[in-house]
Amino acid sequence: MDTKELLKKVRKIEIKTRRLSDHVFGGEYHSTFKGRGMTFSEVRQYQFGDDVRNIDWNVTARYNEPYIKVFEEERELTMMLMVDVSASKLFGTKNSFKDEMATEIAATLAFSATQNNDKIGLILFTDQIELYIPPKKGRFHVLRIIRELLEFKPKSKQTNLDEALKFLSNVMKKKAIVFLLSDFISEDYKQTLKIVSNKHDITGIRIYDQHEETIPNLGLVQMIDEESGELMLVDTSSKQTRYALR
Repeated sequence: MDTKELLKKVRKIEIKTRRLSDHVFGGEYHSTFKGRGMTFSEVRQYQFGDDVRNIDWNVTARYNEPYIKVFEEERELTMMLMVDVSASKLFGTKNSFKDEMATEIAATLAFSATQNNDKIGLILFTDQIELYIPPKKGRFHVLRIIRELLEFKPKSKQTNLDEALKFLSNVMKKKAIVFLLSDFISEDYKQTLKIVSNKHDITGIRIYDQHEETIPNLGLVQMIDEESGELMLVDTSSKQTRYALR
């Protein structure tokens, strides 16, 4: 993909996903994901109904009337986007491939975070860590993330969610909001996911195609596993086979 075409695609995704970010998410991102804690803002005179535990006794003694401390939420958060870029992303039978869906979802989330002045980072993974972009703020940083999602060519075709989650745990020492975008066709990651979710706020977004759920009856069909390269002959007329492939 040449630079002109890439920039055109980035701009197209920015326009589309910014609209989604503004109208679909609205204030939901802000209200759903809370800040790290509360910081002191100011003092004001005590009013009926205020929590007496917030009384500032030093100021109260100085002015001989009750004053309370006012706190506000620390809003700055860190969002990590973890995107599965294994070979199974190159499947699609409807309007788009799975990797295109993942890119649009990731971009929408990133622009939602930008509106709240949060940092955004990116982890692209297969059965290894393909790319890590440390969290930063700003539109240009988000556009860089979109460019990588559009253009990046992974070295491996396999998937290992367990390794990706362990990497996240190692690089993110403070609590982060994590969106894990994958088809979750992987094994032995549930225990690591449970451990990591005790520290971070993790949301899994499953990217799948309709025909991964319901295999049509087409008789004998030769299929290839994109990740392993294995060829197989599948009898799609068998109900048992169609169920097993779900």
